[in-house]
Amino acid sequence: MAQGEIITRANLKTPKSAAVAGILFSVLLIAILWLLRRSIPADPLEPGAWLAADRRPVTLALNLVPLAGVSFLWFIGVLRDRLGAREDRFFATVFLGSALLFLGALFAAAAVIGAIVLVFTIQPDEMINSATLHVARALAYNLVNVYAIKMACVFMISTSTVTISTGLAPRWMAVTGYVLALVLLLGSYYLTWSIAVMPLWVLLISIHILIDNFRAPGVDKRPPAPF
Repeated sequence: MAQGEIITRANLKTPKSAAVAGILFSVLLIAILWLLRRSIPADPLEPGAWLAADRRPVTLALNLVPLAGVSFLWFIGVLRDRLGAREDRFFATVFLGSALLFLGALFAAAAVIGAIVLVFTIQPDEMINSATLHVARALAYNLVNVYAIKMACVFMISTSTVTISTGLAPRWMAVTGYVLALVLLLGSYYLTWSIAVMPLWVLLISIHILIDNFRAPGVDKRPPAPF
C-alpha cells in the first residue's frame, strides 16, 4: 500500500472527520426543519392549502435530507472508530441501532411528504382536503413526532452514557445530553421545535471534538485501551 494512501486513510479516521460530519449534519437538519416548518403547518389534519403555495422550500428541504443522512452516518462511523476497543457492545448496539432507526423514520417521513407534493402536481384538485392527503400527512407526522423523536432520545441517552464511560467529551456535555433527551421525550407533543434539540446537541459534541483536535495536533485522541 502506498504511503500516501496510508496517510489518507489515517486522516479519514481522525476526530476532525467526525466533527466536520457532525457539524454538517446539524446545520443541514436545522435548515431542513426550518424550511419545512415555515412551509407546512404543524397540524397534520390541515386541508393542504400549503400545496397551492410556493413549494420550492419544501422541495429543497426534501433534497437536503439524504445529504444530512449521509453526514450523520459518517459522524457515527468515525465516532465509533475513535472509541475503538473501549466501546461497550451493549451500548454500541443501542447507539448504532437508534441512529439507524432515527434516519429510517426521517427518510420515510421525507418520502411521504415528497409523494404528497408529486401527486399534487398531477392531480391538484383531488388532493386538497382529501382522505389521501390526511392519511399521508398523519403518517409523516407520526413518523417524525413519535418514532424519529423517540429514537433521537435513545441515541442521545446512549451517546451520553458512552461519553461518560470513555471520556469522549466532558461529563457536563453528557449530563446535558440526558437533560435534553428528557426534554425531547416529554415535550415533543407540546413544543413544535423540540426535535431541533437533537442536532443542536450533536453540534455541541462536534464542536468540542473539533476544538479538542486542534488543541493538540498530531496527538491520538482515542481513549486508551482498558489493558
